Amino acid sequence: MSGTTFFHEIRQVEKDAVSVSRLRCCGVILVGKANMHELGLGTTGNNPNYGTARNPHDPERYTGGSSSGPAAIVASGLCSAALGTDGGGSVRIPSSLCGVVGLKSTYGRTDMTGAICDSGTVEIIGPITSNVEDAILVYAAILGSSASEKIALKPSVPCLPDLSSRENSNALGSLRLGKYTEWFNDVFSTDISNKCEDVLNRLSDTYGCKTLEIVIPELHEMRIAHIVSIGSESLCGLTPDFEDGKRVEFTHDTRTNLALFRSFTASDYVAAQCLRRRIMHFHMEIFKEVDVIITPTTGMTAPIIPPAALKSGETDLQVSANLMRFVATANLLGFPAISVPVGYDKQGLPIGLQIIGRPWCEASILRLAAVIEELCSTPNKKPLQFYDMLKGN
Repeated sequence: MSGTTFFHEIRQVEKDAVSVSRLRCCGVILVGKANMHELGLGTTGNNPNYGTARNPHDPERYTGGSSSGPAAIVASGLCSAALGTDGGGSVRIPSSLCGVVGLKSTYGRTDMTGAICDSGTVEIIGPITSNVEDAILVYAAILGSSASEKIALKPSVPCLPDLSSRENSNALGSLRLGKYTEWFNDVFSTDISNKCEDVLNRLSDTYGCKTLEIVIPELHEMRIAHIVSIGSESLCGLTPDFEDGKRVEFTHDTRTNLALFRSFTASDYVAAQCLRRRIMHFHMEIFKEVDVIITPTTGMTAPIIPPAALKSGETDLQVSANLMRFVATANLLGFPAISVPVGYDKQGLPIGLQIIGRPWCEASILRLAAVIEELCSTPNKKPLQFYDMLKGN
């Protein structure tokens, strides 16, 4: 449970999570549970407890995390959709690295009851799928806030795009795409920024979309506020078990993260929330000028798995920084965001592009993601490890 060796003993599961129950009601056949980074506290998907999920495009590389198994099984063709939770890019990072679609909806859009961490302020359940249409179908099935969140957040009525309508393409001509060039180009390999830049150019040439230069202040402070928020909330939910002699049963990676989180004070958490409000103001001002913000999903493609990490685990803060560079904004501020595959780097590894939207505007990012998916449909190579369920091979 949760990628640990013992949570099933102290937190016994007696019923489905709300999102799973809703999928069952729609007739979805659940084929199993996938592996993940222990407790979701990591970006690579490394898990020495049960084995580390391998990237279907290159088995010697990570899938990304923390929803590593879900992305791997979708990318390899074993199923068309899976669920993950996204508190720091944990749906979008593995989707980008594995070349599939990953949707993080607005905070509060779905009911988190029964999830690993259902009381935080940055995490939401989201679909990982083989294409945008499947992401829409799964998103529609799990939609619905909890009663308390409906009162507190007052979500707007959900709206889903009609991908078959000609208006879908016609509406794109007036779309304003926000790009912060300095941030956009802050990647480990220019293959990533060049490929994403090419997509923006094709959107302009084909549909008339306008790319506007924006400036997002205090990105460094935003990342600090996010890690203090998610770290403090994670630790709060785990403290009873962590203090009850269970810390030695966590992996070294998890213990390292929890030790960092324990250094945060109540004053740090309050300061992070003040920053959160300030950064939210900056972004809502930006959204007066643009409809969406476009970035690469990750600052690097799938990293190589060090052989020793398979047995002992791994804490590589530079890799984590590269993988989380663009994703934390949507978590801290609760914005909807989607990662859609747009091509490959020189090593043949998938590259994802991220679309960040205004609160409750999932329809806008899904519509644009579907168009980008169509623009980037070729070349579309199968992963090295792929099983075609329709053909049986």
